[in-house]
Amino acid sequence: MQRTYLLGLIGEGITTSLTPPMHEAEATAQGLSLVYRTIDLRELGRSPYDVGELLRSGVEFGFDAFNITHPCKQLVISHLDELSAEAERIGAVNTVLIRDGRLIGHNTDAGGFALGFQSALGDVDLSNVLQLGAGGAGAAVADGLAGLGAATLTIADPDRGRAVELCERLGRRGDVRAVAADIADAERLLASASVSGLVNASPIGMHHHPGSPVSPEALHREQWVADVVYRPTVTELITAARELGCATMPGGHMAVGQAAATFAMVTGNAPDEGRMSRHFAQLVAAEEQRQHVQPEGVHA
Repeated sequence: MQRTYLLGLIGEGITTSLTPPMHEAEATAQGLSLVYRTIDLRELGRSPYDVGELLRSGVEFGFDAFNITHPCKQLVISHLDELSAEAERIGAVNTVLIRDGRLIGHNTDAGGFALGFQSALGDVDLSNVLQLGAGGAGAAVADGLAGLGAATLTIADPDRGRAVELCERLGRRGDVRAVAADIADAERLLASASVSGLVNASPIGMHHHPGSPVSPEALHREQWVADVVYRPTVTELITAARELGCATMPGGHMAVGQAAATFAMVTGNAPDEGRMSRHFAQLVAAEEQRQHVQPEGVHA
């Protein structure tokens, strides 16, 4: 009898995540049985600090793995039995494998971001990058940018101490100059001609955190702009950057990259990343079509 892989996603505002259907479609294409469920903390009335309890329940209910997203990527670490070398270096976890009752933390965000970045932006100027956000996603993105060859990386976060801590961790790599900045200075820094690109690794732009992390007036058309938010698939930041003529990377690129890495880790089967990307695009198109279809008698 064929086994069924059971996966879950823990986070806030994730009931409409495209990650579950991406995994399930790739499994079907490979002749595998895979079920992926969302555990939305907001819908359940649970605190992010309950992530450890939810993971332990997952062990009891036979889950094979969990993806972890905002705001639990760092909170989850204290509840794990083991960390991969990459997760330990980054200080954040987005994938937890369950093996013989043990919880093993991994990070596929950094590799997923790098893969998406190379696909969408190619060999853009990485001499001086401004990153917004030093949380779990930000830690992985910063690691990915360093690996891609960023020379100077300025990190701004509402919690300056968190930005300083991330910069200290990056400094131990020895291949990137990392500088912490106040979030209030982000637009001033961005407006300077020296910043070659902007990455939004904060939750600003998500459905539950609408808006843009910076004013569009602060952008220059010579800069490139990347976002890790993919719900909505095109954020206000990406829309503004495109209107200005900037090269852009929407968050869907990172979403597909990290999903492909997680799929391989859980099932042991190499995914067809091109197929997963095409399916993601189909899911996005279907979602956008549903949003534009209005009931009869309802007018915009």
